[in-house]
Amino acid sequence: MRDEPTEDSTSFRQPKLAYRDGRFMESPDARTLRIGAEYLGPQARLKKAGVQNTIVFFGSARILPRDVAENRLTDLEQATPAAADRDLEAARMAVKMSRYYEEARQLAHLITEWSLSLKRGNHFLVVCSGGGPGIMEAANRGASEAGGLSIGLNIKLPLEQQSNPYVSPNLNFLFKYFFMRKLWFAHPARALVVFPGGYGTLDEMWEFFTLLQTHKLGHQAFILVYGSDYWKRLINFQLMVESGTISADDLRFLHFVDSPEEALGIIKRKLRRNRAMRAALRHSVP
Repeated sequence: MRDEPTEDSTSFRQPKLAYRDGRFMESPDARTLRIGAEYLGPQARLKKAGVQNTIVFFGSARILPRDVAENRLTDLEQATPAAADRDLEAARMAVKMSRYYEEARQLAHLITEWSLSLKRGNHFLVVCSGGGPGIMEAANRGASEAGGLSIGLNIKLPLEQQSNPYVSPNLNFLFKYFFMRKLWFAHPARALVVFPGGYGTLDEMWEFFTLLQTHKLGHQAFILVYGSDYWKRLINFQLMVESGTISADDLRFLHFVDSPEEALGIIKRKLRRNRAMRAALRHSVP
């Protein structure tokens, strides 16, 4: 005859609440819950931080700080036996491309300084990046060095992309889904600054461009394409107009820039014309 289970029997285990069941929450059946969490979680944290508007920086994760690129080139040039020509060529190109890291850093610094000068708090106009290395790091670094907040919208990848150390700790996010990450790039963005980059940068830029073209963003915004030599060699925008695949008017969202000062000037001018921000910027420092 089997004994009846006692009240303290170890054979009885309290079931888990569904939302605390890790196996369930990672299952296909809970996908809608995960998607909802990646909308509501960032929304709550950005609201708590008082973030109202962002300037988003896109660009290659592979672009190095100038000192790092120069040191790598020096090491290769002094290596014994001599480094392969291919490696030396790549290292010299990395030094050349490092200007974009330094200029992204400078631009983020200038934007943050200007935002803080408006005396509307450090959350009024916040630099935002993908939170990783390269141009993303440069943007967060420049904002941090200016004494402001900055956002990092990182993404969970098979090869982990670590958050850079310059993101404000309370504004450091990690996403599972690219499309939810893109939503939070776009939703509070007043401007997008696109530095030279690869597949990911192109993907993000085209999606933002499409949202503007189709008036799906819900507010006024614009795109600064930084590094006209790189971008005009990579994409023939004028050919698209001449071929009738876009209209000349579609290019009104796009501004080519080649220096941090030029970029900041356009950002100031465009934001002062923005109906939603005009009152806030009326008495700003020139």
